[in-house]
Amino acid sequence: MKWCRFAHGGDVLCGIVEDDHVLAVAGGPFQGARRTGEAYPLAQVRLLPPIVPPTFYAVGFNYRAHVLHSQAQGSTAARMPERPEVGYRANNALLGHDGTIVIPADCPDDVEAEGELVAVIGRTVKRCSRAEAADAIFGWTIGNDVSARHWQRNDRTFWRAKNSDTFKPMGPWIETDLDPRASTTRVMLNGGTACEFATGDMIFDWLDYIVEMARYITLHPGDVLWMGAESTVRLAPGDVVEVEISGIGALRNTVAREG
Repeated sequence: MKWCRFAHGGDVLCGIVEDDHVLAVAGGPFQGARRTGEAYPLAQVRLLPPIVPPTFYAVGFNYRAHVLHSQAQGSTAARMPERPEVGYRANNALLGHDGTIVIPADCPDDVEAEGELVAVIGRTVKRCSRAEAADAIFGWTIGNDVSARHWQRNDRTFWRAKNSDTFKPMGPWIETDLDPRASTTRVMLNGGTACEFATGDMIFDWLDYIVEMARYITLHPGDVLWMGAESTVRLAPGDVVEVEISGIGALRNTVAREG
């Protein structure tokens, strides 16, 4: 099942995507949802980030090739992780499918995209087994981790490098029926394949992270966990970037510079 959030006629609604239509739902995926009987052509609605998370978690350096590439570029922070460690991102950076990634006017040109699998938590979990962690996942969506590398290297924190408005496209919907270990992630730039990798080829998987996080942090329905990327793709104004994960779909965004 594909769950979405969408804008139509000035309203923000929850829906289920079936074929080329969105079926409106009262409530939401965690609130005893009920179909209203209203349906809209998918092409006539604006898809929003499929969830506004209570907490936005993100993993870094979770693919071996990404670590090695960053080391080759001179990153002193790039090292093979010895245990699952997670960071945080800001909801203000979220952007929906077909939205525009806006590079701030004073941002240097070294802006990159990273296609990521996103786990959506569906139930409250604390101190759990791997089996309980698996049961806590509601579904999966796609993230594009846009990063301004100059700011990332030179600021004390990632506050603008990772969290500028529009820097975290997510969508187009949440797919509940997926085994990410069998998926492929592909990043397309202006219609051509820029990178491709096995989605599940992670150093630590989502269950590793949920079990470790839940030792200290209570996870709640709607929380999201971005799982990292293997490769990066340079972006420029005018580009169209798509992140496709087989079994979920494709998240497409355009790129512009703040004018």
